[in-house]
Amino acid sequence: MHASPRHLRLTAEARSSASPLEEVTAWLNSNPGEGAVWLFCADRTLTLPELRAIQEQFAGAATRLERVVARTALGLVAPAGLGLETALELAPPTRPEPQVTAPALTIHRGTLRSGDHLEVEGSLLVLGDVNPGARVSAGGDVRVWGRLRGVAHAGAAGNRQARIVALQLRPLQLRIADAVARGPEDLPPPGFCEQALLEEGAISIEPAEPQWPHERNR
Repeated sequence: MHASPRHLRLTAEARSSASPLEEVTAWLNSNPGEGAVWLFCADRTLTLPELRAIQEQFAGAATRLERVVARTALGLVAPAGLGLETALELAPPTRPEPQVTAPALTIHRGTLRSGDHLEVEGSLLVLGDVNPGARVSAGGDVRVWGRLRGVAHAGAAGNRQARIVALQLRPLQLRIADAVARGPEDLPPPGFCEQALLEEGAISIEPAEPQWPHERNR
């Protein structure tokens, strides 16, 4: 009955300060014994001279290099040239990137009057007016299903894709991320509300259809 082959795994190239032959020598010194060895190369591609020297090192320790396992087809060229068994090892699965959840939508029902200040982390929908002297601030969009005549700040945490939408956009001041502007004076076109958004670093105001949510193509 033959003993199972022992496994030697080389250190990944980015973390290794030793040559493959030095790693094999250190492994043989700490793992004496006879029989077959499978060499796992991780992401290291051994040249024919390197692999020949490793094979001789194993032979000098009464150990036989039987198989070389690599993560790329290129890593199997040299061992195949020496007549060794070869195998392709799949890289370990990467941990999926954590998904970033969009901030929640906060809905406020009612008019905000002078002195009121409403601040939310996500997007804000006000079902009512924002009167002069009132302020609203949101990390995402600010939408007012009414008249916006106070101060509105969208993208307060630096989100330059945020925007401000209102059925009538007549604020004392508009802010999107770090950009500041005043509201328009003319009435919006019939059947449209208005939106403020960043275009090339400046706040632009344009008509918008009154719906939620509304994805803007850029």
